[in-house]
Amino acid sequence: MKKIILTGGGSAGHVTPNLALIPKLRDLGYEIQYIGSENGIERKIIEDEKIKYHAISSGKLRRYFDIKNFTDPFKVIRGIFQAVLIIRREKPNIVFSKGGFVSVPVVIAAHFNRVPVIIHESDMTPGLANKISLPYCTRICVTFPESLKSMKGHNAVLTGTPIRQELLDGSRIIGRRICGFTNEKPILLVIGGSLGSRFINNVVRNSLNELLKVFNIVHICGRGNMDKALEVRKGYVQFEYLNKELSHVMNAADIVVSRAGANVIFELLALKKPNLLIPLSRASSRGDQILNAASFEKSGYSMVLQEEKMTQKVFLDKIEELYKSREKYINNMMASPARHGTTKIVHLIEKYRN
Repeated sequence: MKKIILTGGGSAGHVTPNLALIPKLRDLGYEIQYIGSENGIERKIIEDEKIKYHAISSGKLRRYFDIKNFTDPFKVIRGIFQAVLIIRREKPNIVFSKGGFVSVPVVIAAHFNRVPVIIHESDMTPGLANKISLPYCTRICVTFPESLKSMKGHNAVLTGTPIRQELLDGSRIIGRRICGFTNEKPILLVIGGSLGSRFINNVVRNSLNELLKVFNIVHICGRGNMDKALEVRKGYVQFEYLNKELSHVMNAADIVVSRAGANVIFELLALKKPNLLIPLSRASSRGDQILNAASFEKSGYSMVLQEEKMTQKVFLDKIEELYKSREKYINNMMASPARHGTTKIVHLIEKYRN
């Protein structure tokens, strides 16, 4: 039997594209295993899929000063040795990496074991983990056409991003039932990313009085970010995180407020959901979300509001404008040539496996 090891972690964005590949890989007869961190978000997600999970030591890779920068490299080295032993024992035909700090030891270990590696970069420019992994990979899959220019010499191929089929099969009726909405108000979905966004959470919650006059609101606010005082607000429902239910809730939404991670914006594109993107600022990120948002704004798929320009009035005005012009955004997304990359990536896996 063919065998593949998947890896990636640190946030749900480094896991969900792997989930999109699993059904097709199973159809092709692959035994699927996963290498991730001991306590990362990826562990529960993967174990819920009944996939064999190997936990390794992993140190976070940072671009800023932190005292842990002196100790985490030793965790990475330990993770490499652990991954080398796992790959040597399991003998996969290929490794597929979605990035995140836990993937670096796995990619390096696969290279040491002469196992082909395909990595995927969702954002327009590679994250630090994928930058480190580049010399050890066989091919790198990219999502934006602009990325090919910065990836010359690295065997880059444009594939787009994998989209889970179940996301496309969600039910608006079930989504409304999950949220408990019984009236016919349009639904505003707020997504701050798998880890949540306190910035977006605060803006939305401070604007509830005005927003609830027009919308029902479903707010995915991130782990530990629930506000129990707001649970009595009619028309407002909050969740820390959604997994299986997310496809239904996303299909139920009329408009969406979101961060600008590549995975979520391509999901919104696939679902044709008009959206307001609030990318992470350069003060708290490497600026990849700003580039992602700019690309989607240029294509007419998204409205964009930078954190630095945010006020409550500006936010409410943007929401009103987005809802009034939603058909324009839907038409632009319907005309998009972008297609999800599941088939292309699986083809590369088949091509380069041992």
